[in-house]
Amino acid sequence: MSGAISNDNIKQFQADLANTPASDVIQKTVMNNGVLASSENTDSKVSMTPTFSIELDTGSVANQKQSGRCWMFAALNTMRHGIQDQFKIKDFELSQNYTNFWDKFEKSNYFYENIIKTAGESLDSRKVAFLVATPQQDGGQWDMLTAIIDKYGIVPKSVMPETYNSSKSAELNSVLNLKLRKDAVILRDLVNSGASADDVEAKKAEMLSGVYRILAYTLGNPPTEFDWEYRDDDHEYHIDRDLTPKTFFQKYVGWNLADYQSIINAPTDDKPYNHLYTVEMLGNVVGGREVRHLNLDIDTFKQLAIKQLEAGESVWFGSDVGQSSDRQIGILDTEIYHKDALFNVDLSITKAQRLDYGESLMTHAMVLTGVDIVDGKPTKWKIENSWGDKVGNKGYFVASDAWFDEFVYQVVISKKYLPLELQTVITDEYDKPTVLAPWDPMGALA
Repeated sequence: MSGAISNDNIKQFQADLANTPASDVIQKTVMNNGVLASSENTDSKVSMTPTFSIELDTGSVANQKQSGRCWMFAALNTMRHGIQDQFKIKDFELSQNYTNFWDKFEKSNYFYENIIKTAGESLDSRKVAFLVATPQQDGGQWDMLTAIIDKYGIVPKSVMPETYNSSKSAELNSVLNLKLRKDAVILRDLVNSGASADDVEAKKAEMLSGVYRILAYTLGNPPTEFDWEYRDDDHEYHIDRDLTPKTFFQKYVGWNLADYQSIINAPTDDKPYNHLYTVEMLGNVVGGREVRHLNLDIDTFKQLAIKQLEAGESVWFGSDVGQSSDRQIGILDTEIYHKDALFNVDLSITKAQRLDYGESLMTHAMVLTGVDIVDGKPTKWKIENSWGDKVGNKGYFVASDAWFDEFVYQVVISKKYLPLELQTVITDEYDKPTVLAPWDPMGALA
C-alpha cells in the first residue's frame, strides 16, 4: 500500500467488512444505540457490588456542580471526615468557595510571575504558548491546596457558602482569563521596554487589585474572623467565637500538612521509580509549597493506600475517570465495555503508552473510602465522589482493582505509612527533584 488510499484498497476494506460475521446486525445495533450501550458487559454490574471488607463511614457526598474543583472537594472531604466523627456533625462540609477564592487569586499572581520570567521569550515559544493557553482554571493538585491552607487556613461552609459563580464557574473563568491575558501583554511590554523591577511590581500590584475585585464580586469577600455555630447530631447547640481561618484549621483539623505526600504511578521510561519529581510552572502560591511527586510501582502504590484505609483514614486520589466508566450507575471497570470485541479491532494499550501518547492522564480527583480484600489482594475499591447523590450509589462509586491499576495515577499518603527507605528518598531529594516539562502528563490538573 502506497501513501495514498486507492480504490482497490477501499474495495478490499469493503470486502473485509462484508466478510465479518454478523456485520449487518452489529452495524444496525451501533448506529441505533451508540458504542457504549452496544459494547456494554452486564457481568460488570454483578461483579461490582458495593460491599467491602474495609469501609469507612463518611456520610453524604458533596457536589461540585458545574465547576472543576474536584481536587479541592476531595481534599476538603478527607479533612471533614474527622470533624464529622469527632464533633458528631453528620453532613458537615468545609467551605470550597473560601479555598477557591484564594486559589484563583494566587494563581493569578503565579501567572503574572511566569509571564514576567518568560517575557524575553517569543510569543510562539512553547512555554509562553502554554502559559497563555490557560492562564488559570478551576483544577489543581493536592500540594496546591495545602499551599493555600498553609497561607490562608480554611473555614466551615456555613461561613463562606457557595455562590452562583463558584458552582457554575464558566463566566468567572472567562472574564478572569481575559483580564490575565490582557495584563500579560502589558507586563511583557514593560519588561521588554526596560522598565525597572519596581515599576513592573507596582503594575502587577495594580493588576492584582483588579483580580481581587473580580473575585470578591463573584465569590464574596473571604472572612478574616468569624463565629462558628452549629447543632450536632444529638441536637445540642455549640458556638465557638472569634476564630480565624488559621485557628479553625489548627483547632478542628489539626493536620501537619507537610506529613502528606503525593505518590504517583507513572510507569514511563522517563520517570524511574523511587524518585521525586516536580513540574515546571505548576503551582499557585509563589513562595509556598511546591508540587512534589514520589513515583512508585503499582503494587507498592496500592499497598500504601490500603494501609492508610486500614488505619481509618480516607485517601485523596487522582484518576482518569472517563475511562471505562458508567457515571450514572457509578461503576469504573476495565470490563464494563468490550469495544474491541464489538469492532473486532485490537484496542489494547499499556498504561505507559497511554501517558506517552496522550490517550490518558489525570482528569478527576476523588476519595478512597473502602477496599475489598480477598485472599490478601484488593478486588474492588469504594470511592466518594463529588458529583452529588444522584449518580452511583448515593454518590459513591465502585472501581475494580484492574481499573485502579490502569487509570489511577496519584494518591496522597501520610508519610508515617511509608517505609523508612521511601521517607529517606523524600528527605534526600525534596530540594532537588527531577523537573518535568510544564506539559508533562504528571502536571495534569484534576
